[in-house]
Amino acid sequence: MTVDHIKPEDLEWKCFRCDQPLVAESVIAIYLGNNITTQLPQCPTCHSVLVSEELAVGKIAEVEKLLENK
Repeated sequence: MTVDHIKPEDLEWKCFRCDQPLVAESVIAIYLGNNITTQLPQCPTCHSVLVSEELAVGKIAEVEKLLENK
């Protein structure tokens, strides 16, 4: 499952460690043995990923609840 969770303003951020602009990349999130592929802002050098607060407390929290209730 690939879902785009990137807003244009997310790509205005720079990596704190590398000072590189973030780019849209496919990222695999693993939770309770389930792999979820999605597009998120990522540092091209160190591969750190930006997860916005909106995504973390919204969609990711919903998915966690669904997976925990399996």
